[in-house]
Amino acid sequence: MNLHISPIGNLTADQVRKALLAAVAAPSLCNSQPWRFHCTSRAIELHADNERRIRTADPERRELLLACGAALLNLRLAIRIAGVHPDARILPDRTHPDLLATVRPAGLRPATPLDRALAAAIPRRHTNRRPFLPEPVPTPLRNQLRQAAEGERGWLAILDGTRLADLRRLLHRAHRTQLADAGFVAEWLEWVGRAPDTSDGVPVRSSGPRPEPQDEWVLRDYGAGKAAPRVAGKDFEPEPLICVLGSFQDSVTAQLQAGVAMQRVLLTATDAGLSASFLSQVVEVPATRTELRTLLGGWVWPQTVLRFGYGSPVRATPRRPLEDVVTCEPAPAATPSGRTN
Repeated sequence: MNLHISPIGNLTADQVRKALLAAVAAPSLCNSQPWRFHCTSRAIELHADNERRIRTADPERRELLLACGAALLNLRLAIRIAGVHPDARILPDRTHPDLLATVRPAGLRPATPLDRALAAAIPRRHTNRRPFLPEPVPTPLRNQLRQAAEGERGWLAILDGTRLADLRRLLHRAHRTQLADAGFVAEWLEWVGRAPDTSDGVPVRSSGPRPEPQDEWVLRDYGAGKAAPRVAGKDFEPEPLICVLGSFQDSVTAQLQAGVAMQRVLLTATDAGLSASFLSQVVEVPATRTELRTLLGGWVWPQTVLRFGYGSPVRATPRRPLEDVVTCEPAPAATPSGRTN
């Protein structure tokens, strides 16, 4: 299918294409890419693609909304570095719940240095499921990650001590709960351990090492048993930086906004040279998610758990072509006078 992209507002057709490519570079559970975009003459619409939701792990669409929120931030940043203000509206039409946001390229506005730094991090941000170096993340950088979340109305809790040990126990319990669910395991295996030429899901080359009994945090097998055996002594870091990204409400709007905050944290980490991966099980299982909220004090809703550290470079997971995720309204027809209808 040929995709004809037209200018939108103050964006040229090439700038629109670049913005869409930035949007689809967002992370998603098992690289499911649960989004669609529709370009009108005035705006870019972001829609949920429920056919790509991983239903057993994400029955309430929480992680779908996180992924779409991350795509929304990428879209906004790509428009900003084009020197255009992105007028974003979340859930603009309550009668169409899958229309998650519209972004209208409005007036001209110069990009800030921070806009440019975060936008430059978009193609370099890749989920890194490999072991990190044992080097600790310094306190000033931890504060930057917190501030990034707060800048998008989110909250980043950095756990240590007893709370960290309690979170690890919750993570292991959630992991065991999911592995005991045959439906979860069957659907999981549909998305992981894929061939190199896949356009979605997690290929073996991006899966990280095969889990081993001594692993404390990285428990999931994204290679479906196909990953190469681990090199002796190449275990995971003993003291990873573990953070919980939360929201102050638990509505659809809040979950989508949490995805925006999550992506700003991830891009801030990438810009600073950090790698990251997800420990999602604990928020996917309702019982452990409830206990995690209590662990955090009961005033914030946990939306995802992140692991940060200094890792070796990893390749990007594949993305579907724009032709598969974008539709466009036909360009207005020209009249004999040269004007458009």
